[in-house]
Amino acid sequence: MNPLPRSGSPAAKWHAVARRDAAADGSFVYAVRTTGVYCRPSCPSRRPHARNVIYFDTTAAAERAGFRPCRRCRPERAVSPGEDALQRVRAACRAIEAAEAPPRLAALAAAAGLSRFHFQRLFKRAVGVSPREYFAAHRRERLQRALAAGEDVAGAAYGAGFGSASRLYEHTDALLGMSPASYRRGAAGEHVRAGFARCALGWLGVARTARGVSAIELGASRAELELRFARRFGRAVLEPADDVTSRWVAAAVAFVERPVKPLELPLDIRGTAFQQRVWRALQRIPPGATVSYGALARNVGRPGAARAVARACATNPVPLAIPCHRVVSADGTTGGYRFGAARKRALLEREREGAAPRRAREGGAAR
Repeated sequence: MNPLPRSGSPAAKWHAVARRDAAADGSFVYAVRTTGVYCRPSCPSRRPHARNVIYFDTTAAAERAGFRPCRRCRPERAVSPGEDALQRVRAACRAIEAAEAPPRLAALAAAAGLSRFHFQRLFKRAVGVSPREYFAAHRRERLQRALAAGEDVAGAAYGAGFGSASRLYEHTDALLGMSPASYRRGAAGEHVRAGFARCALGWLGVARTARGVSAIELGASRAELELRFARRFGRAVLEPADDVTSRWVAAAVAFVERPVKPLELPLDIRGTAFQQRVWRALQRIPPGATVSYGALARNVGRPGAARAVARACATNPVPLAIPCHRVVSADGTTGGYRFGAARKRALLEREREGAAPRRAREGGAAR
């Protein structure tokens, strides 16, 4: 095995430039003799030939040597602490995405120039999940894309970073919720049970696999919900409700009628790392409370990503269990909802009514 280049050496600096390592920004700049331009190590411009590169410890030194700043990465501008932290996290994300096995925390922290504790805390605050969880979510997404595109199971397994198809089957439930071959066929042969009941908001339907609830729907009629489930689970075997399904339907109806406690059901859902982060944040919003899309974006470490948060809410497959109805517009209006604004207002009003006596009791106890 070749030894790693010594920190601070020309070889180490070239290694950082070749990887566009944002964690190296601020420690040096590199200049390209053939263009007369100097850049940050993370510059997205076309990678130069190593023989044409010269390194400087400061931007002033590069300019004294006659080089001008790059117009893309603007190396002459100081990097704020917040921007520097995000650059380090982005670099770690790119390293994790390129890895065939979960990178060691110590190695990621060293590449970011941070202690393991500080790096872990910084990464989780910015991304919402740990580096290991981020790796698992990215590998699952690669696997799902490959299988959905029709790639054979063995090829998809190797492409997603599994050493063999047998190792993939060891993690089948956590990754896909079904066998890889079944996922590749569009869930053909999977068994999904569905139950329906009337509630205060119309008709409610719950669909479940052997692992948990996969979908919750609200609509005007049972026929409408049956059609939605048929489309969602088009190649699965849809079966009528059994005792377990009926109990879960009853729990969902009871939540609609009196939403004073979270609807806690075993779930069988899949999503990207970002979707999972948003969905977990939604489950932390108590009944009777609301947040704006912008506030939720800040809560998951992505300020400015209100639209992406809204999309994650819209793709939530189990509304009520994951209460996306508690997210409202910044101006206080209800905002969008897959089942209509009227149902969203009704749910929020019921939750506010249920929360008021609880707050009164808690206030009395405090006195």
